[in-house]
Amino acid sequence: MKQTFGLAMTLFLGIALSGTPSFSSSAVSEEQDLPMQELRAFAEIFGRIKKYYVEPVDDKALLEYAIRGMLTGLDPHSSYLNADEFKSLQVSTNGQFGGLGIEVGLEDGFVKVIAPIDDTPAQKAGVHAGDLIIRLNEKPVKGMSLGEAVMIMRGKPGTEIVLTISREGQDKLITISIVRDIIKVASVKSRILDKAFGYLRLSHFQSRTTEDMLKAISKLKKEAEGELKGLILDLRNNPGGILNGAVAVSDAFLTEGVIVFTKGRSDDSRLDFKAAPDDVMEGAPIVVLVNGGSASASEIVAGALQDHRRAIIMGSRTFGKGSVQTIIPVHQSAAVKLTTARYFTPSGRSIQAEGIEPDIKLSTVKVTAAEVRVVWPIKEADLSGHLDKSDAAKKDNKATSSKSGRKAKKRSLVEEDFQLNEALNLLKGLNIFKVIEAR
Repeated sequence: MKQTFGLAMTLFLGIALSGTPSFSSSAVSEEQDLPMQELRAFAEIFGRIKKYYVEPVDDKALLEYAIRGMLTGLDPHSSYLNADEFKSLQVSTNGQFGGLGIEVGLEDGFVKVIAPIDDTPAQKAGVHAGDLIIRLNEKPVKGMSLGEAVMIMRGKPGTEIVLTISREGQDKLITISIVRDIIKVASVKSRILDKAFGYLRLSHFQSRTTEDMLKAISKLKKEAEGELKGLILDLRNNPGGILNGAVAVSDAFLTEGVIVFTKGRSDDSRLDFKAAPDDVMEGAPIVVLVNGGSASASEIVAGALQDHRRAIIMGSRTFGKGSVQTIIPVHQSAAVKLTTARYFTPSGRSIQAEGIEPDIKLSTVKVTAAEVRVVWPIKEADLSGHLDKSDAAKKDNKATSSKSGRKAKKRSLVEEDFQLNEALNLLKGLNIFKVIEAR
């Protein structure tokens, strides 16, 4: 795949990591003149702060504050990274780090939870996608940069932090105590559903996600005796990750065409990623589950499979994170994370602030089994003098009843996960249609 800028493009919420800056001082110059009046105002304010602020302020600190303000004013994802923040960003892409286990962004000055990561302290404590974090240990979040908030949330494993959260539909603020831990993200989980239908959960896109996914599919095929009749790809609450991982996952199910392309102001920002001629599922139907916590790289996968009509997308509209951030080192101990491009689905759709609209919308509901007290309707077995079954049928019925009795205590799939149950029903229907069409 072609890569420009000398960048290894990644998406940790759409981040492109660069070992070499692609922007020089000459590239900063524009045709228009510099706004001298505004620059004089900046110098004047800088001098006033130095002279009149209640406490002495270091020149370097003031300039860093100015840079941070300039970048955070652009969009929620552009920011200044000092040495600690830059190191923290690099650590967070390797799949193991200390903290709470949530992907976050900024919204109206507050930290917004894009998605809690599977099997992490945040998810277990009850943090939801869409939550707005108002305070961290009673410290107001308003006015913090995203990097500052993340640094507070990260810490020594075993230590506690208290989040004050505003949640849609709740009248009162929610207080959640979370004990920090080492976050080891297992990005791929799989199991067989109802004989030959596979379930694949991708919680995050990491460097090993595609390799682990292919191993999981191979294992599912063996469990299904060599043939999977269909696959459910669960991307719910998947906040993104490495772009190349998303491209490779999409490529595993596509045989041709563009998977995703990026486009910005610079001609060099145009990148096209195309599929190789193979399909690991060999044409078997695929259903992709998404929701409001599906962001960035997971939206690339959903958009690509939807545009190529390779999968049916079910759930609710995705997050809408469709921009690419480039990490530009400015000197040895600092960098700038700058939004440099948008990414587009194969048909040219921009996901930015729009998200992926599912083909079939599903509400988040909880289903519980109802108690049936009235026996209705009357069956043959209820009639007086009805014929008994043959001995063989009685034995089969007894064995079936015994098995069903043992399984009665286990919750059904519809009770466990309504959306997953609906996806499985759809897969079964597609498989039946495929069989009929082949006759």
